[in-house]
Amino acid sequence: MNDLEQKQITINHKLFYEAKKYIPGGVNSPVRSFNSVGGCPIFVRNAKGSKIYGENGAEFIDYCLSWGVLIFGHAHPEIISAIHEVLNQGTSFGTATKSEIELAKLIIEAIPSIEQVRLTNSGTEAVMSAVRLARAFTKKNKIIKFEGAYHGHADYLLVKGGSGQAVSGVPNSPGVPKDFSKHTIVVPYNDIKEVEKAVKKYHKDLAGIIVEPVSANCGVVKPLSGFLEGLREISDRYNLVLIFDEVITGFRLAYGGAQEYFNIRSDLTCLGKIIGGGLPVGAFGGRKEIMKLLVPEGDVYQAGTLSGNPLAVTAGIVTLNMLRKNNPYENLKNKTKKLCEAICISAKNYKINLKVSYTGSLFSFFFTDKEIRNYASASLQDLKLFKKFYHNLLKENIYLSPSGFETNFLSSAHTDEDIEKTLRAIYKAFKKLTDIS
Repeated sequence: MNDLEQKQITINHKLFYEAKKYIPGGVNSPVRSFNSVGGCPIFVRNAKGSKIYGENGAEFIDYCLSWGVLIFGHAHPEIISAIHEVLNQGTSFGTATKSEIELAKLIIEAIPSIEQVRLTNSGTEAVMSAVRLARAFTKKNKIIKFEGAYHGHADYLLVKGGSGQAVSGVPNSPGVPKDFSKHTIVVPYNDIKEVEKAVKKYHKDLAGIIVEPVSANCGVVKPLSGFLEGLREISDRYNLVLIFDEVITGFRLAYGGAQEYFNIRSDLTCLGKIIGGGLPVGAFGGRKEIMKLLVPEGDVYQAGTLSGNPLAVTAGIVTLNMLRKNNPYENLKNKTKKLCEAICISAKNYKINLKVSYTGSLFSFFFTDKEIRNYASASLQDLKLFKKFYHNLLKENIYLSPSGFETNFLSSAHTDEDIEKTLRAIYKAFKKLTDIS
């Protein structure tokens, strides 16, 4: 261990120890704690492009990218410049602004299924509001979600997955009454037969189905051919509201999100991450006949003091305009494919059981020889091996999302040199794994 590595470890441990005195677990979002991979989290001082820098200045190639937010990388000059300009005019007004209209128009033009949209402060708020709208529109209570999917921390969506059969929701967090989640029905992702069975059983009180078009909160799990189309058909047949949670995939897979990528429409769509340009934001939108139920036009209540914050809205406008102008999606897809295919070849050469699942610029690692179809198959991976792999890469200054069930991302700021350096680090990490075993 060199002096820089030792200094970084010392600083991180000191800060983490201090943080835990004042913040539960030392972090403001649980996965940041490194609880899933062990060890001490990296405390970041600043970032630029594809890199983050620790408190001692150590440089890491970043594939977490604020959990997928930063499609152009950290601190892009156009976005930062626009934020500075608006910052001089004020940080929050609590009133209607012209810029809110502009961002709403950009979102609606990009995603044809969205006829009206409302801004929130987070993806959790967007999902919570979309589910409330679906229930109000259908005058029914139950919602189908998929095992292993995370839709924010609203009480009724913090529900354990089933074991191959549709199950009524059981909360997996203390503090959530069973009554709050009893209307949440959980079925396996990519299993349209189980969806059909659940709908037949509960349809008299079933408001809708919420799904990540690409399941990305248990690692990247792609939809099987016909799965999303099947959800659309079932929703139409039973008059259900189909909600796409595109907080991750929106403006990430394509400019029109997963709906453009897979050529399918939802009734309501939840957005976040990229549409804020790196600042806190969320949004939900869809068919006008559903959206008009919102107060003040209708009776469904939803509000937010900082919703439509001028800084976040401005960063979002600049980001979406840059995406529309530059269209980076094919290049991101090709870079991701190059990286992931090279990793797979290397793993095979080292006789390591590894699946690298990727779609567009999303990718994740599964240390298993099983095909990844849903959360049940993802959970069979060797997480001990992932932890060793993760820390081997961290020592080579490669920063992944710190969990075997999270997604990693590429940005337009990642260069060919970054990819090559990452591949060299991965080769070393694989060699260490085989040397240990």
